[in-house]
Amino acid sequence: MKPTILLRVASILTLIHAVLHTIGGVFGKPKNGSDEVAVLETMKAHQFLVMGSSRTYWDFFFGYGLILSICLLVEAVLFWQLGEIAKSQPKLIRPILAAFILAFCGTALIAGRYFFLGPTITEVLIAGCLAGAYVTAGAKRVAGS
Repeated sequence: MKPTILLRVASILTLIHAVLHTIGGVFGKPKNGSDEVAVLETMKAHQFLVMGSSRTYWDFFFGYGLILSICLLVEAVLFWQLGEIAKSQPKLIRPILAAFILAFCGTALIAGRYFFLGPTITEVLIAGCLAGAYVTAGAKRVAGS
């Protein structure tokens, strides 16, 4: 398989991940009953000063969720653009891919430990596509990616 195709697949998977994370994770409603609602309400209720600003744990939870959504969206766009570069200069993208492979492998480990199976599998699939693109971008002959 050619690096461009693998990067397109990684881009689409990352975009899907961004959308589902945003809808289900950031803007999702509690689905696990009154205990979950109580935790969320407690996170929202207690404010404390952080570097001169009054914040709650909910502010951090929600804000970091939005940051992740934006990062995933940017990564999806970047992977698509790297697919274009791979057509003419495949070896040029290899160091960038190596960094993202390590990042997605690390994220998969964290997702497996602290979240659940869905994001873990998605991160592994993205890392796999990126690793495939890395290998094929280093092949001696990459024609018409």
